[in-house]
Amino acid sequence: RLTFATPTIIAGDRSLVALIAHELAHSWSGNLVTNSTWDDFWLNEGFTVYFESRIMEEVYGADYSTMLTLLGQQDLEKTVEKIHAGKHPEDSKLILDLDGRNPDDGMTDIAYEKGRFFLKACENAVGRETWDAFLKQYFKEHAFGSMTTENFVEYINEHLIKGDQELAEKIMLDDWIYKQGLPSNFPKIQSNELDKVKEHIADFTSGKGAQSIDTANYTTHHWLYFLRNLPEELSPAQMQDLDNTFGFTNTGNSEILCEWFKKSVDNDYQPAFANMEAFLINVGRRKFLSPIYTKLARTPSGLELARNIFDQAKDGYHSVSRNSIQEILYPETEG
Repeated sequence: RLTFATPTIIAGDRSLVALIAHELAHSWSGNLVTNSTWDDFWLNEGFTVYFESRIMEEVYGADYSTMLTLLGQQDLEKTVEKIHAGKHPEDSKLILDLDGRNPDDGMTDIAYEKGRFFLKACENAVGRETWDAFLKQYFKEHAFGSMTTENFVEYINEHLIKGDQELAEKIMLDDWIYKQGLPSNFPKIQSNELDKVKEHIADFTSGKGAQSIDTANYTTHHWLYFLRNLPEELSPAQMQDLDNTFGFTNTGNSEILCEWFKKSVDNDYQPAFANMEAFLINVGRRKFLSPIYTKLARTPSGLELARNIFDQAKDGYHSVSRNSIQEILYPETEG
């Protein structure tokens, strides 16, 4: 099967191949069975992230897959917090109401990650064997058709829950789909690999140098967790120590670069700014652009720099990315 993928997944170490698994999984969730409306977008992306996770588990093992899942949980928790602080807290429901709005408003981690974790909660409730049989039946019966959230709820009630009140209470279907936020049966994720990274973060913040951290077995996902969970404020010496030891400013890994540039903006680490500017000009992927521009826009000097970079880069951005960054840098003109 053919897929079109962003070149930002090429990191030189095959560490970002999860996106390939994701896009190929769309051959089933998205192409074989498609969401009927943008309000049902989670039926595409939630299923696809769930399948991506299963593929990663099969290929690389449970420990690796769990790392990705825990990072996804962090993304989701931040997204829920942001949505609840905004104009549309109802957007943290799986089923959306985008009537009269830009469908792009629904393309958040709610569809991707809350959708995935809902499906994982279903798996936890009935067991993988039963869940897999249900999924095969679902895709077989609805192949080459469209699906609404309401019809999916009806189908899962009829073919999985089957009137079992105890199972219905375990799955909490209505809480996941029709209520804001994250339900009380949100799957608990424990990663032994990332627990080790927590220890490394504690060592570094207690005063041990970066060279004392054993990163021999680190993957991209270890690094992402490390950078995301460092204290927001670091001293110039700590930033320089990290950069000298691990070469973050010059890495070819876009995921790590994005996290490092956000950390550099937070701490005004000027040695990274030239590469950050080049990154924002040459990379058009909104996943990376939006968080960096958002960080820059928090201060007057950062906003001025961000607008200057945007003026140079905007003609090369996809219209979706360009519009999103425009709203970040010029909120007074939104709408």
